[in-house]
Amino acid sequence: MKHQLATMLKLQSEMNTKVHADWRQQNFEWYRAIWIECAELLDHYGWKWWKKQTPDVDQIALELVDIWHFGLSILLLSDDSVESISDRVISGFDGQTGTGDFAVDLEQFTAATLVNKDFDIGGFARLMDGINMDFETLYVGYVGKNVLNFFRQDNGYQDGSYHKQWGGKEDNEHLVDIVAQLDSSSATFSDELYTQMKTVYQKLTG
Repeated sequence: MKHQLATMLKLQSEMNTKVHADWRQQNFEWYRAIWIECAELLDHYGWKWWKKQTPDVDQIALELVDIWHFGLSILLLSDDSVESISDRVISGFDGQTGTGDFAVDLEQFTAATLVNKDFDIGGFARLMDGINMDFETLYVGYVGKNVLNFFRQDNGYQDGSYHKQWGGKEDNEHLVDIVAQLDSSSATFSDELYTQMKTVYQKLTG
C-alpha cells in the first residue's frame, strides 16, 4: 500500500504540474471539485424516492477515483514528504467501515469537505467500504485514469486534435483491455500502461 501511495502521489504531482507549472501557488479549490463529484456520485447511487433506482456500483467506483485525484492534490499541498503523507493515509484508512447507509456516509463526507475545505481520509475510506472497493481497485483505477489523462494531453486533447475513438472503440475501453493484460503490482505499471497505449493508438490510427 505504501509503494502504491508513493506512485499515485508522484503521478498526481506530475499531472497537476502539466496542467499548471505553478499549481501549488494557485489556490485551486480542490475541495470544491470534491463536493461537486459527490453530487454526481449520489446520482449514480440513487436518491429519488419517487422512482425505482439501483446503485450503479461501477460508476460510483469511477467517481471515487475522480475524488481521489483531488484528495491527493490536497494532501500534496501540505508539503509533507511522500512517506509522511502515505503514513497519514494508511492510518486514516485503518479500521474504517461504512455505517451501512451509503447515502448518509456520503453526506457526512461532503459536509466535512465543505466545513474543513480539506480531504476527509477516513470518510473516503468508509465510502470505499460501502461499495466493497479495496485499495488495489482504487490503485488500478487511479493509475489507469491518470495515464489516460496524460496520454490525451500528449496527443492533442487541449487543441482538439485528439479523438477518443480508435478503431471503433473509445480510449477508455482500450484502457480497460490493456490494464487486464498487465501486472498492476509491477513497479513500472504506469510506464508499461502508457507505452502499450501508445503502441495500440499508433497501430489503429496510423
